[in-house]
Amino acid sequence: MPSGRFAPSPTGDLHLGNLRTALVAWLRARTTGGTFAVRMEDLDTATARRDLGARQLDQLRAIGVDWDGPIVWQSDRRHAYDAAIASLVEAGLTYPCYCSRREIREAAAAPHGALPGGAYPGTCRSLTPGQRAERQAAGRPPALRLRAEGAVVTFDDLVVGTVTGAVDDLVLRRNDGTPAYNLAVVVDDAWQAIDEVVRGDDLLDSTPRQVHLAGLLGLHVPRYAHVPLVLGPTGARLAKRDGAVTLDDLAVQGQDADAVRTRLAVSLGLARPGEVPTTADLLERFDLAQVPRSAWTVAAADL
Repeated sequence: MPSGRFAPSPTGDLHLGNLRTALVAWLRARTTGGTFAVRMEDLDTATARRDLGARQLDQLRAIGVDWDGPIVWQSDRRHAYDAAIASLVEAGLTYPCYCSRREIREAAAAPHGALPGGAYPGTCRSLTPGQRAERQAAGRPPALRLRAEGAVVTFDDLVVGTVTGAVDDLVLRRNDGTPAYNLAVVVDDAWQAIDEVVRGDDLLDSTPRQVHLAGLLGLHVPRYAHVPLVLGPTGARLAKRDGAVTLDDLAVQGQDADAVRTRLAVSLGLARPGEVPTTADLLERFDLAQVPRSAWTVAAADL
């Protein structure tokens, strides 16, 4: 009985893409007899707010998604991330990175062999003690990166199939002291005993990093299922700028939460247009193997 989860960032209302992924993750957990958790990834305190997280919970309830146990807020678990980072530091698997965002962006734009696009090429990996001292004296606080040592990871995705990816020297702690996403999500998935992670395929490139990091930390590696995204009228990933994409926006247009759940169900092949399926109907019909393998593009006329 695998346990699943949905882990949004509480920075605003959930839109159709978020809600669709949450619905698939919930259906997968419930149809396999597993538990379902919600975790708020609120480490970025500049944009994340608990009141927005509470709104997101209301939006999940509105489309029929429930969960087991208390909500986990990552901002309450800094001690766990700090402990994981400390163990990697002690093992000699980290180094400080003094690169600015511009330098990282320019370095990542260049090709680096097997590394994925946008990967960090290890600019600061081999700095001498003197070079590090110079950068430290310049007043630039360092981030902390993992020494990936050219690791290559292969895993079997329940939707995509076999995936092989190189691991770059990912950030473990940002230069403002905040634990990074890839570190926090690995620690939390293991702590919550998450067996299956159903999420959007925009995160597929991050998965080799997380599998590798879990191995270094001696943590359980869940199974993954990366589902296609929802795209806006231009073919780009759906965003709030595309128009009526949240429950509140759609309610103004006369679409209540049941109507929105129906739209999501139709996009997943779980309902016919015009039908208003209940969550019980969706649970009876759901099969992860039948989830569409291509993105759902929402037409401008539907927004």
